[in-house]
Amino acid sequence: MAERVVIDPITRIEGHLRIELETDGKKISKAWSETTQFRGLETILLGRDPRDAWAFTQRICGVCTSVHAIASITAVENAIGSNPPEQARLIRDMVMGSQEIQDHVIHFYHLHALDFVNVPAAANADPAKAVSFARAIGSTWKGNTLERMTEVRDTVKGILDSGQLSVFTGGYWDHPDYRLPPEANLMAVAHYLDALEFQRSMIRIGTVFGGKNPHPNFLVGGMACTIDPSHSESINQVQIDQIGQWIAETTEFVKTCYLPDALAIVGVYKDYFDIGAAQPNFLAVGMAGATYAGDPATARITSAHTEVKPGVLLDGDYSTVHPFDPRKVSEWVTSAWYSYPDGDIGLTPDKGETNVAYTGPKPPYTWLGDNEKYTWCKAPRYDGKVVQVGPVARVLLAYASGHQRTKEIVDGAAATLGISLSQLNSTAGRTLARAVECVTSTEALAETTFPTFVKKIKGGDINVFDATRWEPDSWPKQASGYSFVEVARGNLSHWVSIEDGKISRYQAVVPTTWLAGGRDAGGQQGPYEESLAGDQKHPLVDAAQPLEPLRTIHSFDPCMSCAVHVLDPDGQELLAVLS
Repeated sequence: MAERVVIDPITRIEGHLRIELETDGKKISKAWSETTQFRGLETILLGRDPRDAWAFTQRICGVCTSVHAIASITAVENAIGSNPPEQARLIRDMVMGSQEIQDHVIHFYHLHALDFVNVPAAANADPAKAVSFARAIGSTWKGNTLERMTEVRDTVKGILDSGQLSVFTGGYWDHPDYRLPPEANLMAVAHYLDALEFQRSMIRIGTVFGGKNPHPNFLVGGMACTIDPSHSESINQVQIDQIGQWIAETTEFVKTCYLPDALAIVGVYKDYFDIGAAQPNFLAVGMAGATYAGDPATARITSAHTEVKPGVLLDGDYSTVHPFDPRKVSEWVTSAWYSYPDGDIGLTPDKGETNVAYTGPKPPYTWLGDNEKYTWCKAPRYDGKVVQVGPVARVLLAYASGHQRTKEIVDGAAATLGISLSQLNSTAGRTLARAVECVTSTEALAETTFPTFVKKIKGGDINVFDATRWEPDSWPKQASGYSFVEVARGNLSHWVSIEDGKISRYQAVVPTTWLAGGRDAGGQQGPYEESLAGDQKHPLVDAAQPLEPLRTIHSFDPCMSCAVHVLDPDGQELLAVLS
């Protein structure tokens, strides 16, 4: 008889995710991905001024703030016909680029690496051997010194001796599948701490342009900041110099620390390139930061990587790029606690509904998977197919599109690790793809986006706002628009309809919805579910320490707060927000 395992909550993610599993021996046979919050922001936005939508949507999440604001603004601009100036677009690209790089670093070191790195074991390491290990894997990070490794080892010893493990409490440190030698664990813990310091540089870039972080300021038609090199209240030479320095620090960390660490860790856990595969279909509208107002076939590109066009890879063919058609995106509620007026059909986001229809048990509950409906997360599909989004989708698209730098890094990693391109569809593959993308994104920021921005300032271009469509009387009486943006976790789209100057419909299809959604009317599992139970071979050695499924789920970098929002257990309104 199959054993039932519940992992609730999944920790080290944003929001609430519950995974239910059935195991047959030491392998997972069935899986259910269950989002246990309600997503209701679309309802909150109804009747509001579309120029304010960005301020609400970026509060979907405390991590993905800027990207939701930019997706919202771009959708509204598409609807009303606003065309922000090039400098405003470049500022948005820099904000998104810095946020994405920071997000990847935080994910690897602080949310995912502890699935592979045994922190307490670092206390038994020889600091000199840790330095040697770092050099052996090609890490030239300036923090790889004997003094630093000794300091970190002594810090770990002190934490263990105190009995207060702080953020490391609750780890499965006795699990038999931690494989790194003590010196590698020490190096990784040291870099974990270094990454905490590094990510502040990335935060500052968004703060300079947005005025604060999190939830920086934006503006339909451009950006809320101004450029004036001679005034301290504007973007000036001092801030430009600071941003240049922060980007240089970022480039150093990503290339000398992050990429070597990622390669070393997935190399030790090489079998995870054959574990955790989801459906071999991938969707992306370009590389990280690609932004489209409306149909990508006709919209203006703002990404630095203009040579990588929107596309879809299907059925395990990683060389043929199929054109992307936004009309083929739909969302299903077969397994979600929502209802559609015309029954169980897939609705395109421009016709989407958010009608709560909770049929589950009253919390607390012990098992949800026996019910047809078991999650608050809708199930997006592309042309009826389950697709993966995220860094791995973008890396595979860039590779198939002939992006030279991506091919160079991927081919080098594949040769070192002895893997094929198709093995990127895996737990380790998703982890590696983030590191690959972090390098290309950092280089784009340092070599293209920021220098172009500075060059335009030197040429006298300081315009950051298009005022021609600001007033509602300049808008059509009825208008609709949408956006597609490639953000840290994958493809994000916002869809808005406007009537008489107010929002009449709003939908957001976020990366985690694509990935965490449940089964559709055809019984197709979502990517999380497929990655755990698709081939019936995913390991789970000890149900009391479900480290293996955590590795796979964390490889997607779940952000459930983007997919859902809190609801009273009885489905009643808790708070009315008045304008």
